[in-house]
Amino acid sequence: MVEDKAPGGAMMILVAGPYRSGTGDDPAKIAANMQAMNMAALALFRQGHLPMTGEAMALPLIRIAGSKAIGDAPFDEIFHPLAEQLARRCDACLRIGGASAGADRMVRIFRDLDRPVYFRLDDVPPPR
Repeated sequence: MVEDKAPGGAMMILVAGPYRSGTGDDPAKIAANMQAMNMAALALFRQGHLPMTGEAMALPLIRIAGSKAIGDAPFDEIFHPLAEQLARRCDACLRIGGASAGADRMVRIFRDLDRPVYFRLDDVPPPR
C-alpha cells in the first residue's frame, strides 16, 4: 500500500486504457488495445515498478464465471467492479490510449485518492 513505501520506491501502477471503446467489440481491435496496455505494463516492469491491468485480473474470472460474450451478465458483474477495487489498491495510474469511459473512471479514482496519474511513460519516475 502507499503508506508502507519509502518515497521514490517502486510503485504498483495501474495501466488504464481503452478495452472495448472504439472497437465495436471487434476481437482484433480489442486485442490491439490489450497489446498496448501490456506493452506499457512491460515497460513499467522493466523500469522496476509492479504494473497491473484490470483486464489481466478480471478476464480469467469472467471466463470462469461463465461469460459467453462481452457485456453479458458475468462480464458486467466482474469487469469494472474488479478494476475499481484494484485501482484503489494501486499507488499510481498510467493512462494510455484514446477515449475510454472506463479508463477515465480509473483516473477519477486516483485523483479522488490524491494519487499520481501519468499520461506518458516518460513521466513515470523511476524507483530509487
